Amino acid sequence: MNNKEFLKCMSNDVYVEVGSELYKKFFELSERARKITAKINNKYQPPAKLRKIFSQLTEKKIDKSFRIFPPFYTDCGINICIGKNVFINAGCKFQDQGGIYIGDNVLIGHGVTIATLNHDFNIDKRASMYAKGVRISSDVWIASNAVILPGITIGKGAIVGAGAVVTKDVPPKAIVVGNPAKIIKYIEK
Repeated sequence: MNNKEFLKCMSNDVYVEVGSELYKKFFELSERARKITAKINNKYQPPAKLRKIFSQLTEKKIDKSFRIFPPFYTDCGINICIGKNVFINAGCKFQDQGGIYIGDNVLIGHGVTIATLNHDFNIDKRASMYAKGVRISSDVWIASNAVILPGITIGKGAIVGAGAVVTKDVPPKAIVVGNPAKIIKYIEK
């Protein structure tokens, strides 16, 4: 399975059975991502060099407006799509096998975790996984240490408060906080 076939397969919600070709591809891509993120995390890189390395990681062109403060962690890399004027702060963890789609003008705070995988609840199949993509619309701010769970869409202009655990879709311009995250108000403009 090549990377293009992997991305096509992962473009829909998918079940990944232990030992399958897709499952094995997860581990191949994880090793690749660890090698590339080591370049991001283990020594100072100027912003232009960080963008170049991030482009290598995602296998996509990254806009010159993109900024990232290392360290950054991912266990796949090629299923991250990033818009323009995106900022990712230090210590973020992206589990992107299921796909992470980030719109324009997005701010992602320190230590944010975005997950796209859940394990099977059946004890005999626990190592198998369900993959569901995460979509972050434009103009979103995700504050420090928030956790975004698989399959979530965060609407345009929304704010996810610090430490929130997002278990349900967030409507546009909503502000959510807590565990599980709940809407506390909407942004008026």
